[in-house]
Amino acid sequence: MRISVVINTLNSEKYLDQCLASVAGADEIVVCDMHSTDQTLEIAARHGCRIVLHERTGYVEPARNFAIRQATGDWILVVDSDEVIPAALWDHLVAYAARPDAAEALRIPRKNLALARFLWCWYPSYITRFFRRGCVDWPHLVHVAPTVAGRVDHISRRRLDLAIIHYNYDSIEQCIARMNTYTTLEVERFRGRGEKFSAWKMLLRSVNEFHKRMIHLRGYRDGMHGVIFVGISVFYQFLAMAKLWEAELRDRERVSTPELGAPTSVSSATETANQPSQTVAGR
Repeated sequence: MRISVVINTLNSEKYLDQCLASVAGADEIVVCDMHSTDQTLEIAARHGCRIVLHERTGYVEPARNFAIRQATGDWILVVDSDEVIPAALWDHLVAYAARPDAAEALRIPRKNLALARFLWCWYPSYITRFFRRGCVDWPHLVHVAPTVAGRVDHISRRRLDLAIIHYNYDSIEQCIARMNTYTTLEVERFRGRGEKFSAWKMLLRSVNEFHKRMIHLRGYRDGMHGVIFVGISVFYQFLAMAKLWEAELRDRERVSTPELGAPTSVSSATETANQPSQTVAGR
């Protein structure tokens, strides 16, 4: 039973060496790079990875399917370049792939670290990352789970030793920068499923996020780290909805504002009226 590891990279030198060392037992490691300008490719080559290139897409999801198609193993483990696979988890995945009753995909808990500390408020953060080849399709939308053709199993959240370690944020500045990018992409996701803005929805999403992170996941155990990053998580939901409101406002302005160069004389207005009607849709 062959296992391939697939990693998408872009200027990923900081944690890539640790990441690749943690999956050294794989039958192959495919690094799909988006034309890095740091030492990413040198590190990947040093670990004997097979390197393929993909154009830059702004975020990783559009390149996931391409990277996965390059793998040849019976099972595929998708790892981010800032993640580490503990030895206990690797052994568990190898044993799981050999089971006759194994599902088509496995959801794995993830330990998210911010400012070098594991946060309970962001755990278990389940992700579907281990699956049989040919059973998964990744939508080209940010933070959307893949579609699985078949049954999905999961590792218990109680097994902290079997959680992926994710070096999520090294600074609040980095966290805010990513939040700004991701909330803009969230608007595309909202509109793709026909979701509309409402003030009530904005409030509800923010309140639910606070309850989930601070109360249900007991983020208060994280001390001041919890206060800060739960607050950022709440603001993420608020900001995503605010950007949806802004997008709808821009749409209304485009429809209601006349085009520059509209007819100003009686003769030109009459001439325009005699022309075939045109729609403003798609402007």
